[in-house]
Amino acid sequence: MAFFAAILRMADESRNQAVRPAHLEYLASLEQQGKIHGKGPFTDGSGGMVVYIADSLEDARQLAEADPYVAEKVRSLELHEWKLG
Repeated sequence: MAFFAAILRMADESRNQAVRPAHLEYLASLEQQGKIHGKGPFTDGSGGMVVYIADSLEDARQLAEADPYVAEKVRSLELHEWKLG
């Protein structure tokens, strides 16, 4: 298992609040499955970050792209393997 940081930059602020409940529900289900290390918004309102726990970058990308924020193009996705130090 490895950690993958998904940086979710705001792409469509006008739809952010409408999609937020589905985003939070999605992340809660992944947390229950042990697939999230941490998550939260950036304090400047520019987006947020989710740290996924996955076997590969491709597995992490599938999880991140299924997030309603990403799937609905409310947030852009930048994904990197993250070395927990």
